[in-house]
Amino acid sequence: MRQLALSLLVLILALASVLSAAKDETVDELKARFESAHPEDRPAVAIRIAQHQLRNADKLYSDGDVNQASSAVEDIVTYSEKARDAATQTKKHLKNIEIDVRRIAEKLRDIKRTLAFEDQPPVDKAIRRLEDIRTSLLKEMFAKDNKKEKK
Repeated sequence: MRQLALSLLVLILALASVLSAAKDETVDELKARFESAHPEDRPAVAIRIAQHQLRNADKLYSDGDVNQASSAVEDIVTYSEKARDAATQTKKHLKNIEIDVRRIAEKLRDIKRTLAFEDQPPVDKAIRRLEDIRTSLLKEMFAKDNKKEKK
């Protein structure tokens, strides 16, 4: 019994270290992983990149580095689009990606409120594009239901 408990503890610790190592991946590592990921894994990796870049953009705007923050915002949109495309292609994770994109857009709205007026247009444009992504995801999710009802 003690042997089993010890083995289980070692397994849990090993799993925790693997998970924490995965969370510490840099954006560049995630981007490389996205390119080599299986199609069904791509939506999750792409949305992680977008979330990571969201945190980076928030920090960069707080630090006053508007140019790099704008670049991070563009990455947010790009990888949100890639997540949408991958989810649509595989027909998996549509709901989760839509929820994540909505949360990202909400956070960008919060960030936008803290910016000077002249720094807001790139963020505003990104929010509109994220809403377009959400709309296309919602259409895809409900298009499947409509096809089932018509049969």
